[in-house]
Amino acid sequence: MGGTASADGTRTGTTRARVAKPPALEVEVAGHAVRLSSPDRVCFPGAGYTKRDIFDYYLAVGDGIMRALANRPTMLQRFPEGIEGEMFFQKRVPTRGVPPWVRTAKITFPSGRSADELCPADLAHVAWAAQMGTVVFHPWPVRGDDVDRPDELRIDLDPQPGTDFRDAVEVGGEVRTLLDELGAVGYPKTSGGRGVHVYVRIRPHWTFTEVRRAAIAFAREVERRRPDLVTTAWWKEQRGQKVFIDYNQMARDRTIACAYSVRANARATVSTPVTWAELTQVEPNDFDLRTVPERFARIGDPHAGIDDTPWDITPLLEWAERDDRDGAGDLPYPPDHPKMPGEPKRVQPSKDRDRRA
Repeated sequence: MGGTASADGTRTGTTRARVAKPPALEVEVAGHAVRLSSPDRVCFPGAGYTKRDIFDYYLAVGDGIMRALANRPTMLQRFPEGIEGEMFFQKRVPTRGVPPWVRTAKITFPSGRSADELCPADLAHVAWAAQMGTVVFHPWPVRGDDVDRPDELRIDLDPQPGTDFRDAVEVGGEVRTLLDELGAVGYPKTSGGRGVHVYVRIRPHWTFTEVRRAAIAFAREVERRRPDLVTTAWWKEQRGQKVFIDYNQMARDRTIACAYSVRANARATVSTPVTWAELTQVEPNDFDLRTVPERFARIGDPHAGIDDTPWDITPLLEWAERDDRDGAGDLPYPPDHPKMPGEPKRVQPSKDRDRRA
């Protein structure tokens, strides 16, 4: 080893003295002691936000993030060294080194394999995940006590190239009108990017397959009303410059960044609940790790009533049956799903040799 020893025992010359790490903190959250190590680590280099900033952010919006995550199996999108470092999705909670109070729920993937995912019972679970380098939370649309029956219909409005957030907002207006006609209450939020999400709380009575069919039927009706702006085409080459309603967000093991989740982009934007009136006035960059806590303290959570009005999706299932009779059956599943009964060919149209010209 190069260098010489100094009076205090550190090495000089070619070997640098080690810089002492700031001590780990211990924070009480929801009655549990949560350890926060490396609080000064910069996680968002462009904005300068640290691991402590992320941790404190989730505590500041605690009621809102728990409304989105409570008792939901949740996949964690982790960045242990910050958003410019390695990223991985964690579906399985480790079997060792986990506080005894951390709760999990066993979920089954389309492959038939299973995993014990984090299932937040209180805000300490969110804080523990933030300590583990979690930036984005991806909950399932089910609760831990019934993991096979969704209680949330998620309508994902995804602008395609040539369209933008304003187009997604315009489609959101059509979504709201249709929900009103059906007697359902929709709760919009920004995606944290260019998209818009609308959530409808539903009765946990139907399977993933049935709720996905309902989502397809709803999306097709919006497409019929606005064929100039909306598409349900799974294959990108068929979508054009339109807003894609991603019906497959209701397929098993497909998740969306939840309300109040930070997103892993340079600005640290937040997927933020808004009122329908606000949706036409805001921009995605209005909401980030710095601005949302102040907003939350000032106005509360626009999704506060989301659990009050669970809806019966029977009308959408009736529409699905009508569409099937009319020749508009199922649509392709994501590629990681097994082939499903009644599903069309999973072949990109331009590569389908059997397709008529």
